[in-house]
Amino acid sequence: MLSIICSVFPVLDPNDVQIIPGKDVTASVLIQLLLFVDDRPSSQQTIEQIHLYLKNVEIGSLNHLQVIYIRQQPHLLEHFRLVATPALIKIAPEPRHTLAGSNLVGQLEKWYPRWVQAIEEQEKPSEEFREELQTVGYSAELLRLSDEIFRLKKEKEKLIEHLNFKDQVMAMLAHDLRSPLSAASIAVETLELAHENPQKERIIQMEEQLLQQTRKQLRMMNRMITDILQASKTVDAQFSLQWSRLYLQSLCQEIVHQFKEQIAEKSQILEYDLPQNLPPVYADVELIRQVIINLIENAIKYTPKHGKISLSILHRTNQKMQVTVADTGLGIPQEKQELIFEGHFRLQRDQAQEGYGLGLSVCRKIIRAHYGQIWVDSVLGQGSCFHFTLPVYQ
Repeated sequence: MLSIICSVFPVLDPNDVQIIPGKDVTASVLIQLLLFVDDRPSSQQTIEQIHLYLKNVEIGSLNHLQVIYIRQQPHLLEHFRLVATPALIKIAPEPRHTLAGSNLVGQLEKWYPRWVQAIEEQEKPSEEFREELQTVGYSAELLRLSDEIFRLKKEKEKLIEHLNFKDQVMAMLAHDLRSPLSAASIAVETLELAHENPQKERIIQMEEQLLQQTRKQLRMMNRMITDILQASKTVDAQFSLQWSRLYLQSLCQEIVHQFKEQIAEKSQILEYDLPQNLPPVYADVELIRQVIINLIENAIKYTPKHGKISLSILHRTNQKMQVTVADTGLGIPQEKQELIFEGHFRLQRDQAQEGYGLGLSVCRKIIRAHYGQIWVDSVLGQGSCFHFTLPVYQ
């Protein structure tokens, strides 16, 4: 009769895996098991039941059971081709056998004696058994290394993607800054030449036009640089928020004032609804200013001449305030409305526009850092409404 040795190790982390041999390491039956479970409360009961069965099993054997929580090692699901949990896999000795479903203990009671009998009939030499026992000792370390390699590969892919993105953006910045710089330089040179012209009235008229053109090009360059710098800071970093009590209506009034000239240049109409009796929100003033400015700039950019832009604040609930920036531009296709908030995604029709499509991605990161939401409602040919929420100051 074979001696009975049962060692069961439910673990949360591969680093915790260890093998505790029993008193008789010459047993000729070795069964290595992997138990896959999720975070449901019933999973702990399944672990305990299997532990108890293996502890009390009357057939002589040496067992090694490793519990794997799929939330921590999801890639192992694909490796073992599992479609349901809980699942119990006999990985040694071959052939591999998988049990799955709610009645896992009942299936184990049925199959375990058969596994042992099949192993006994093979009459494996003791030396081969010792080698397999040593293999079990390394299995936990191999699983840990496999998990570490998988994690490092993902980090490498992410870093390469970020580096390629930054290289592309810097190349675009160097290329695209030439246009506004050239336009601003030409305007300055033209102003210098105009001073040599004796026709004073014409000089004054020309100076005003050239100054407007210069200001426009400088704003364009400033926006490009701001987008690039902000994106480089927030590609994988967390915002450091300076929380304070913020009255959105006052902030919006300041921002509306600074856009009057740009809106007048395009003959657009800006409407706003900023109730004065609204409670404050809890937010970082400068970051929220950046979000609102970005949304209004986009509305101005994509709204045609004589179009309408509106800014409004709504007290949605006792816990949330909502800010909306709407326009009468071209609108956004339904299937693209989520993608526009991803880094450097741009609609094909907007490739000729200045900027790199980074603004909305940064806006989403800022609002999420404030525990809020940002989204867009849009109809092609009618315009878009961008909304975001912020927590009310309690």
